[in-house]
Amino acid sequence: MKDQGRSTRKRTGGRLKPASNKKRHQLGREPAETTVGEPRVRYIDSRGNERKVRALATNVAQVADGGEVVEAEIEDVVENPSNVNYVRRNIVTKGAVIETSEGRSRVTSRPGQTGQVNAVLIE
Repeated sequence: MKDQGRSTRKRTGGRLKPASNKKRHQLGREPAETTVGEPRVRYIDSRGNERKVRALATNVAQVADGGEVVEAEIEDVVENPSNVNYVRRNIVTKGAVIETSEGRSRVTSRPGQTGQVNAVLIE
């Protein structure tokens, strides 16, 4: 788990004294890096008695074509603008182009936050 708070150093390089202790709402976590494979999820406690569903791996996507939505099998990650290495590692993120049984689709959801892959058909 990562603390994504303020820097501990001043502009001049000197140390900053912490004004308070680390709080739970300042906590950051490692990215889920959802892969294509047998579905696996992890539940994470969130604020306000809620839970986030982290998709660690998935092989299905809800693909929308116009007004119709079909569940399609994910075959491969074709393109990923967030990181070029995600394509060869088969990691699905928002904005990634995936090859599905319905055709090529662009991912519109955040699988690491919602636990599912929603996509729009582009071909």
